[in-house]
Amino acid sequence: MGRMVLPGTMKDRFKEWECPKIEEGKLTKYNWMVQNKNGLKLGYKTDIGAFTYINAKNGVIIEDFVQIGSHCSFYSISTIDNKEGQITLKKNCKIGSHSVVMPGVNIGENSIIGAFSFVNKDVPDNVVAAGVPIKIIKKIEGD
Repeated sequence: MGRMVLPGTMKDRFKEWECPKIEEGKLTKYNWMVQNKNGLKLGYKTDIGAFTYINAKNGVIIEDFVQIGSHCSFYSISTIDNKEGQITLKKNCKIGSHSVVMPGVNIGENSIIGAFSFVNKDVPDNVVAAGVPIKIIKKIEGD
């Protein structure tokens, strides 16, 4: 399977991209929210869907060109099981809607997380992964 080619409209979707204003505990103009905003490092030309929640108490790094669907949750701290740790979303990864990413998880460059997934362990570069809990489905073959 070859590399996916984006239609012309997708290539230009970030032409006018600007980093959104992020206020503690308030929705951005795109209707997503961050708690502990000083722990968030937001990359260039990122796309975060509406009603996504990011708790960056222990750090959340979102690298360039990352896409996140709506209604996702990112927890760098979990009070249920007392886990905490930085979350890193590597360049060009994509997270499907309604997914949950737990503390200390790294999602690899170009990887795709299916919708409604529970990401409780690292995901390597260039894979498709999905499920509850997350499982690698296949490798992404590049050019």
